Amino acid sequence: MKLKILFFLMVLGTSRLALAQKFGYIDSKFILSKMPEYKQASTELGAQSQKWQSEIEALRNEVDKLRKEYMAEEVLLTDDMKKERQTAIAKKEKDAKEAQNKAFGFEGLYFLKKQELVKPLQDKIFEAVEKVCKKKKIAIMFDKAGDLVMIYTNPAHDYTDFVLEELGLGDKDDTVNEQNKDKK
Repeated sequence: MKLKILFFLMVLGTSRLALAQKFGYIDSKFILSKMPEYKQASTELGAQSQKWQSEIEALRNEVDKLRKEYMAEEVLLTDDMKKERQTAIAKKEKDAKEAQNKAFGFEGLYFLKKQELVKPLQDKIFEAVEKVCKKKKIAIMFDKAGDLVMIYTNPAHDYTDFVLEELGLGDKDDTVNEQNKDKK
């Protein structure tokens, strides 16, 4: 009997602790959009991406040119010359695909460049979130922009504005109005 009462008191005590924990959420995409460094990083990433895309297009154009030349001269070529041209075309095609994968493939140059440019900004946001959590005594902070699906969010638990203030990025009223405009 005493054991049951003790167990009941423990459950009651831990449930009160669980209810006492504060939680909140932020929108990291919105915060990033407010950071001038992010806009600069996006511009730089776009320019670099365009450069890689141009290089890949040049390789593809070379392949197309070689194919057209081959098709035009195919009748005049010997079997050895045909094989040689086909091998050259296949090699150029392979080079173009490798360049595509190197630039835009899984963990390619684009991914690495984006990580290089955005990671310091994400670290900055994390530090600001950490400071806000300590100031506001928040136990758990979610990111609305992440993979976590949030079906409903009460604006009372939105700490995005506090993080923006911590980062020195704007007036609270401006960001709330702008965020509400984005939601409509």
